[in-house]
Amino acid sequence: MRNVHERAIAAAATDVGALLDLLGSERDELWPAPAWPPMRLDRPLSVGADGGHDAIRYVVSAYEPGRRVEFRFHPVTGLDGFHALEIEPIDRESCTLRHVLAGQARGRMRLLMPLAVRWLHDAVVEDLLDNAERATTGSVARPYRHSRWVRLLRWLAARRQRAVRSPKAPVSPAAH
Repeated sequence: MRNVHERAIAAAATDVGALLDLLGSERDELWPAPAWPPMRLDRPLSVGADGGHDAIRYVVSAYEPGRRVEFRFHPVTGLDGFHALEIEPIDRESCTLRHVLAGQARGRMRLLMPLAVRWLHDAVVEDLLDNAERATTGSVARPYRHSRWVRLLRWLAARRQRAVRSPKAPVSPAAH
């Protein structure tokens, strides 16, 4: 599978690159959290940094500061492949921010990908592109709108999370 999203942004590649370099950090303005589970890395963005978002796990396999980052999926994710963000200058005052996902689904991900993951992935990436445009230009010319299917999937996920929350106070073994 190959999935590509891109956006021309009326901002210098260096400005968008500065956002890219903070990905996964406490100062990350690019990743669309808290609307989505945050991207977390075990160290600053660099080759070998390990992390992910929610159940999607990956490691940084390539990094060119201000220009490109590639994440290779962990086998436990059920995807063999990578996803990457790259910035290409158009001219001095604009650039293209592109997200590429390439790989093959394995195991249960073969079923989950077409039913849910692909739709949620597309929405998260479009929200990320909106964030890049907003952070560098002050507005979003054409904000992405989640489909009904994505809204339903997110509603179901939120219900599931509420249903499995742990108790506020630990249960004492003597209470049984």
